[in-house]
Amino acid sequence: MTRIGLVFLTLLVALAAGAAATATSPWWWSAAAPLLALGLLGAWDLTQRRHSVLRNYPVLGHARFLLEKIRPELQQYFVERNFDGRPFDRDTRTIVYERAKGTDAEQPYGTERDVYRPGYEFLVPSMAPCPVPETAPRVRIGGPDCDRPYDMALLNVSAMSFGSLSANAILTLNGGAAAGGFAHDTGEGGLSEYHLRPGGDLVWEIGTGYFGCRTDDGDFDPAEFADKAAHEHVKCVSLKLSQGAKPGIGGVLPGAKVNAEIARVRDVPEGRTVISPPYHRVFSTPRELVRFVAGMRELSGGKPTGFKLCVGSRRQFLAVCKAMLAEGTAPDFIVVDGAEGGTGAAPLEFADHVGTPLTEGLLTVHNALVGAGLRDRVRIGASGKIATGTDLVKRMVQGADYGNAARAMMFAVGCIQAQRCHTNTCPTGVTTQDPRRARALHVGDKTLRVRRLQEATVASALQIMASMGVTDPAQLRPHMLRRRIDPRTERSFEELYEWLAPGQLLAEPPVSWAADWNAADPDHFTV
Repeated sequence: MTRIGLVFLTLLVALAAGAAATATSPWWWSAAAPLLALGLLGAWDLTQRRHSVLRNYPVLGHARFLLEKIRPELQQYFVERNFDGRPFDRDTRTIVYERAKGTDAEQPYGTERDVYRPGYEFLVPSMAPCPVPETAPRVRIGGPDCDRPYDMALLNVSAMSFGSLSANAILTLNGGAAAGGFAHDTGEGGLSEYHLRPGGDLVWEIGTGYFGCRTDDGDFDPAEFADKAAHEHVKCVSLKLSQGAKPGIGGVLPGAKVNAEIARVRDVPEGRTVISPPYHRVFSTPRELVRFVAGMRELSGGKPTGFKLCVGSRRQFLAVCKAMLAEGTAPDFIVVDGAEGGTGAAPLEFADHVGTPLTEGLLTVHNALVGAGLRDRVRIGASGKIATGTDLVKRMVQGADYGNAARAMMFAVGCIQAQRCHTNTCPTGVTTQDPRRARALHVGDKTLRVRRLQEATVASALQIMASMGVTDPAQLRPHMLRRRIDPRTERSFEELYEWLAPGQLLAEPPVSWAADWNAADPDHFTV
């Protein structure tokens, strides 16, 4: 029994004893019975050895643990301001909820943010705004080696696996994608019937565990992969190299979540904790990575194929670019995941201190591809805390062609940021395999909310771009986004960061890039 459970049981016994004593005993006994129960709890506190607080403060010390238990709820609902909550503040959660429900998402009386605080960013409006396009533009995914290109929406569902999410949550997300005409990334947990049943477009993600296309010893199974990649709903295939919130380590799915169905989807034993390795078996050099991605494209029948990563060493990514040039082939897309991205479970040290944030990650990948003369054949997706139209426009200014959202889509499905994703006790049925909890998530209602959120967020992004004087993301430029440096100084992204010219690394690398470019080796992941 847990400590909290013991306290509540003792209190119940005390109340029950008091009630029973009131009916059958003298008045003094009705007071003595609860005191006796509390005395027993105090005696247990004094003799236990795990908690020093309880040994020094028997009975009363439990108040500390009770308050600690509900601290996140108190913080979220009563302490934090509208704009300073983490990971997502109240303003962001509210605008997502309102858009998902189809209600007004306006705010009266002006911004609550300090626009003179260093780090504040803003988009530059035009004196000649444009009409908002009636139809949202789409991004053609597919380079010269791709036989079956796909037109990607500006905002899509980011990677979340069946197993981490409930069946109802997956059905809802894919149903929303089918209704709204955008893509749904499966996550690395395999291709389940819940991804396929609603009929939404899928980006099938393959991680280091090769779930859904793995051999008995955990290696990649080309035949199983080719069979599943041929499904009509699978529009793209993505190889996951690393994840923003926990780069360099594999994912973990607790054994309590690995029921017979999940075990079948992932090709793993039932009831056993599933740990994805931190590295891939199928390649060990940049050149082998590029060849494997090309091989996946061939096995899939020519569908767009790419990879996802949280950027680390710029030198290593430049080595991959050199491998693309040497092999004469390239991925059709690269998804850049920022260190601020979400996860169901990760060590705090990794979530807080490992990996490149999305802004610098996008700038690295975009400029490396431009400088290597590869940008015109590789599309870039951005993933990491994209929840509003502003987020989407900023990322496209920084080099992305489109965006993916995970936690914002979870909010649309019903998530309340309880941060219990890894416990199998999600209060809204989103991140649990408990059938009783999962049934609380109504698929029909939440499917409509997912579609509404995507539609309203893209519409907001288009409206913002129109106010900036552009009608297509390709017209966005770095000078259109500015950051405050101090209360009296602000600079555009064109001034703050270096932007390479097409083919510049091949002709004459700038001094700031020359050392990394010269050291990058297509046959080694040199740090």
